Amino acid sequence: MEKSSGVEPLDAVVVGAGFAGIYSLYRLRKDGLSVRVIEAADGVGGVWYWNRYPGARCDVESVDYSFSFDEDLQQEWDWQEKYATQPEILAYMEHVVERFDLAKDITLSTRVTDIVFDEETLLWTVSTDTGEQIRTRFVVLGLGPLSNANLPNIPGLHDFAGPLLHTGQWPHEPVDFSGQKVGVIGTGSSGIQSIPEIAKQAEKLTVFQRTPNFSVPAGNRLLSDEDRAAQKANYAERRRLSRLSGGGSPHETHPKSALEVSDDERREVYEEWWQKGGVLFSKAFPDQFTSLEANNTARDFWVEKVRAKIDDPKIAELLIPTNHPIGTKRICTDSGYFETFNRENVELVNLRESPIERIDETGVVTADGTHHDLDALVLATGYDAMTGSVAKINIVGRGGKTLNEEWAAGARTYLGLTIEGFPNLFNLTGPGSPSVLANMVLHSELHVDWVADAIAELDATGSAAIEPTTEAVDGWVEECRNRAEGSLMIKADSWYVGANIPGRPRVFMPFVGGFGVYGDIIKKVAADGYPGFEITSR
Repeated sequence: MEKSSGVEPLDAVVVGAGFAGIYSLYRLRKDGLSVRVIEAADGVGGVWYWNRYPGARCDVESVDYSFSFDEDLQQEWDWQEKYATQPEILAYMEHVVERFDLAKDITLSTRVTDIVFDEETLLWTVSTDTGEQIRTRFVVLGLGPLSNANLPNIPGLHDFAGPLLHTGQWPHEPVDFSGQKVGVIGTGSSGIQSIPEIAKQAEKLTVFQRTPNFSVPAGNRLLSDEDRAAQKANYAERRRLSRLSGGGSPHETHPKSALEVSDDERREVYEEWWQKGGVLFSKAFPDQFTSLEANNTARDFWVEKVRAKIDDPKIAELLIPTNHPIGTKRICTDSGYFETFNRENVELVNLRESPIERIDETGVVTADGTHHDLDALVLATGYDAMTGSVAKINIVGRGGKTLNEEWAAGARTYLGLTIEGFPNLFNLTGPGSPSVLANMVLHSELHVDWVADAIAELDATGSAAIEPTTEAVDGWVEECRNRAEGSLMIKADSWYVGANIPGRPRVFMPFVGGFGVYGDIIKKVAADGYPGFEITSR
């Protein structure tokens, strides 16, 4: 498409073409606004464009991890598996873009470098690495909380002579590890998904583990025509329950505490969720995130199940987490992860006992002096989560203050959507919202609909800008802190608090009160006339 002339400002610029960006374009354009989406990648899809590693799969059921805004779309798309793979999710997103003719307003292969506010005109100027400058009334950041790959600071990392691959920046062409000695650093979600697949190919796989993680069998399976028909017939109710739930999926916890039921009943409940598969095992009972005693009942059940999968008791000990309650780090889902360590071609290296000292041209050297010879090295080292992608852009608000300066001591938002000093700038599914604790597709819709309604309200009342007050931001930060401190979530050194990034302030970033509760809060703010906001007239 043609570049903006710079004479007439756009209504909105959306940064990012993942689920949030795609729906932002659809909804705002539907409301009659002029919109451009700017995307750094060569295609749409966001995290699902980049994450092409072996075994990449969503941990939310495909029928739920999909748009709800169009009933025909829900009825016409046929998901193939209970948990969709990366290629299927990307194909779905590309289908949505084509179906609603969105591509004409999406600029690909273009990175936003600067977003600067003009206090006189109340307009933003969005600058890109192609030299374009776009003036706009509103900016919507759909950058995603898990989109900025974290490269570990290991001496000699780039001296490695073989392929060096990050799970979050995987090549588009197939990678064949046949006959190779492969190392994987990291046993978080992407490591747990990719390790079983790499082990099937590699001559030898060496897994470098610093921190073991809880993982539950995904219970994935192909969906039958009968499955899909039943899902589609029940979509309305499924969506209703999802929006009321804690995590954006239509599943309810047991009505009683884990400590109120008998041992037999508790075991039956855990067994039921274990057989269903997926992350919801960590939410079988309502007090698993508030009572350590209740949480330990889930942990004990999990440990028993996992020990039975691993032949070597010493390896089992290394793979069982001991430093955080189950579910307080993102619980993973897997397809044969623990059984992979029974294979003769798989070695587990305990980095707690002997950390990585350096990497050289031919492999990894650990502190005990061992040189692990490798042909290829995979970094499953996660992301600079929640704020990392936002921090890469020079965002300048009122008084020349940058967003990085505003968030230097930790992210501060009102409602997880707006930032003091940055009028008409909306950050979707980031700090101060349920974010990664919820189904990101429905979460994106919730946020975009709120933003679109706020813009419509401004236009209807002849107003130019909306910005949170200091008091509202302080109150929301305190609200999020109190909810986090009332849970077990703060007991883990997780990426929820930025613990994986050296020097990052330790602040628990997501809203832990539940997706449904959060939705009610932000809807009430809108219904009550936007208390906590300063509205600037034109």
